[in-house]
Amino acid sequence: MILVSLTSVRDEKTGRISMVPLEGSEKRCPAQLVLIAAGFLGSEKYVTDDFQVETDARTNVSTKPGEYMTSQEKIYTAGDMHLGQSLVVRAIAEGRAAAKEVDRALMGYTNL
Repeated sequence: MILVSLTSVRDEKTGRISMVPLEGSEKRCPAQLVLIAAGFLGSEKYVTDDFQVETDARTNVSTKPGEYMTSQEKIYTAGDMHLGQSLVVRAIAEGRAAAKEVDRALMGYTNL
């Protein structure tokens, strides 16, 4: 996995703030699990493109109804990337439900 530092930049025309990679900040890091928590930013195209997951018309990561696994095996989504912007308590509940689904996929059962 490659990590890149980001900085926030305000678009002069729209006022929208975007996260922009800092040139030269790339670091290679071995990983078995990657969790991205970016609250209220929605799904960034480069993330969904890199993981090759399907998105809906609102750029949320698509799953089957009531599930958290994406169109790619062993890749799960929750919170803002799954349902769009919402309250943090909903994102926490989504994260717990996704963790339960991941636990079941890895262990064949769950105690969560």
